[in-house]
Amino acid sequence: MDGIEMNLADLAFDPDQDPEEKRAVRKKYRSLAKSMEEQQAASTYTAEDLTKRVQHADELFNKVKGPQEATLDSAFLLMASTMGAQKARAMKSGTGSFDVDEFVAKLVTFMGGSPALKEDIPDDSDDDQTYELAMQLDWEKIARKALARSKRVPVQTFMLGPLSIEQKKRAVVKRARLEKRKEDLKKPQEIKEEDIERSQNETTKNVAILQRILEEIGEDKINLFRFVVNPNDFAQSVENIFYLSFLIRDGNVALEIEDDGEPLIFLCDPPTDEMYNEGLKKHQIVMEFDMDTWKRAIEVFDIKDSRIPQRPAAQTRLGDKWYG
Repeated sequence: MDGIEMNLADLAFDPDQDPEEKRAVRKKYRSLAKSMEEQQAASTYTAEDLTKRVQHADELFNKVKGPQEATLDSAFLLMASTMGAQKARAMKSGTGSFDVDEFVAKLVTFMGGSPALKEDIPDDSDDDQTYELAMQLDWEKIARKALARSKRVPVQTFMLGPLSIEQKKRAVVKRARLEKRKEDLKKPQEIKEEDIERSQNETTKNVAILQRILEEIGEDKINLFRFVVNPNDFAQSVENIFYLSFLIRDGNVALEIEDDGEPLIFLCDPPTDEMYNEGLKKHQIVMEFDMDTWKRAIEVFDIKDSRIPQRPAAQTRLGDKWYG
């Protein structure tokens, strides 16, 4: 810029800037912005007021060395530019405000056309076509006039849309309201406390049956799969593992894995508190048992009959209904 010398060293970031100087700059920026907001709210500012405050901000910018102060400066410039744009839109040209229609009429006349009068337009004609026929404009004439005032190189460009844009109206589609009949509505089944108690009692009874069978076997160890697998019912095999887990959890049955990987179970005495104090720890394992494993166990161990008697198909009561 002519007549202005800018020292880039003065605009460099300085992390060691005096804290008191930074606080003073921030305070002045905030005070400047506050006065601008007050005048904007009261609409009492003039172009001279904006110029003076921008010049004051330029003086403060010479002391800006950190990002926080630079942010305050950019926020102030944004506010000043917004207020300047508002002031420019409200400017008067001569004794009256800027008349767009009058400007367009003069522009049309300069290009050798004559604006169509409203009474000359037939009622059954299209407005765009009538306006186009009424004006044969010499656009090159206004282009030459504009080029004399512009330093930009003329280039070939394309229009980015129609001169008049009609706002699209959103089509409102009315959806048929779904009417529900009361007879089709179903209330969810309510699970009562006695239903939960029944399920717990069923589990306790089946756990006791497994323990009695193991007591009949005695202290001998038995293969886990030979004990729990029911060759005729996969679901009950899964249930048997579930019931056996309660006996292992309570310490009434022990599970051991032999060196060859064979899982064995046997009755044992539950551990005492003294054993836990001496370092005995509980271990929890997750056992995967799917239908392929069930079929493989029947084949490998040649299981013909179930050690645990076949139970009748369980029925669960939910509310007033029973489900098998």
